[in-house]
Amino acid sequence: MTIPVILASQSPSRRDLLLRAGIRPTIRVSQVDESAALKTAASERGVSLHFLPARERVTILAGAKAGAVQERLQAVIETESRARGEQLLSRPLDEGYGSIHSRQPMQQAVAAGQGMLNAAAGPLIIGCDSLFEFQGEALGKPHTPERALERLKAMRGETGTLWTSHCLIDLASGRRVQASSEAQVTFGDYTDADMAAYVATGEPLEVAGSFTLEGLGSAFIASIQGDPSGVMGLSLPTMRSLVESLGFKWSDLWNEREDRERQQAVHPETAKVPDGNIHQPGDGWVDCACGRLHWGLNGAAGVLLARRDPQTGLVSQVLLQHRAAWSAEGGTWGVPGGAIADGESPVEGALRESHEEANIHPEDIDVIGSYVEDHGPWAYTTVFATEREGHQVEPRVNDDESLELAWVSLDQVADRELLEAFGRDWPAFMERLQALPPVR
Repeated sequence: MTIPVILASQSPSRRDLLLRAGIRPTIRVSQVDESAALKTAASERGVSLHFLPARERVTILAGAKAGAVQERLQAVIETESRARGEQLLSRPLDEGYGSIHSRQPMQQAVAAGQGMLNAAAGPLIIGCDSLFEFQGEALGKPHTPERALERLKAMRGETGTLWTSHCLIDLASGRRVQASSEAQVTFGDYTDADMAAYVATGEPLEVAGSFTLEGLGSAFIASIQGDPSGVMGLSLPTMRSLVESLGFKWSDLWNEREDRERQQAVHPETAKVPDGNIHQPGDGWVDCACGRLHWGLNGAAGVLLARRDPQTGLVSQVLLQHRAAWSAEGGTWGVPGGAIADGESPVEGALRESHEEANIHPEDIDVIGSYVEDHGPWAYTTVFATEREGHQVEPRVNDDESLELAWVSLDQVADRELLEAFGRDWPAFMERLQALPPVR
């Protein structure tokens, strides 16, 4: 059994370390406010932030990052567990579009799902943080060229300690373990001109201590005593020990080869995905029997979020996404969603994707049904949802997959240029929404 791994970091170095170790993680950036987290921790300890040692700081931040992702995923699971209504299943390639093959209560469908809600183990969430301790001062990311250059000049010929803390959480059980690695880094006798050129590349501005071991900065490091991978942001030996302390084998996490073998070549006519988008487990194209390529090796899913009229209590609007030009059928309107990640159920994938793309927080909505269009090797699940009583969704474009988001009246949806599949299904979807009883 391969256990999915979630990396609570957008660091390319940490991701690449895991990839080289045979693990392709799913990236879920924590969005932790690091300054606020450290100030809160210092206040709770009754000390000034200045007196928090580097080792303690990285421990606090690694735990905060993993914990933030855990909290978001728990919100997804809790919303899924409250699901009600019906799941309608269609098999259009066998029975025709619009036909309903079967119905079952959402609670029954959720209970039979293969996602995080019912997982016996995992996914494993990794949170990391690194700081360079030099002459008693904890050095994080310099952010500015001036500060980076000042630091690098001061570190010439000197030695400091690179601390990296690792927090590992098993989402299924809630168990959490944490450990830190350290390495003594000694810098060479480089010139001011070399440092000015190095800073001008931009590489040292957003890395702990203002240097990298895996990039251009490696030539300016004279020696390392300790774990080199920890210097690059994630100590593989430390992480392996944490995995084993939770009762898993390190090889349980090896999924990179399997994931690579599952990949399908992108069709030459498909629009190019922006360079900043990275491959996630579950991403890939499926050559469907319908004659089209579909995105998502595990299928795809999205949320059709409905809003009720405050006077009548009836559904009056739905939230639509204007799709980015580079995406499939770019420029059309549909619902926020995307590929289902490894280890997710369709409902979980829809809730996560809609949060990432449209700022739909799962705790603000109720799942009231779903529609599954099953093509055999691939399926798309439309999750029907409404705002929870006392909650209001504030949609916002969160990434480059949307041009805009808009609340659209039910009777005006068909006036938009709709994604082909959504346009075909919309009349039945509207009828289903209009049949919902009023809630005041």
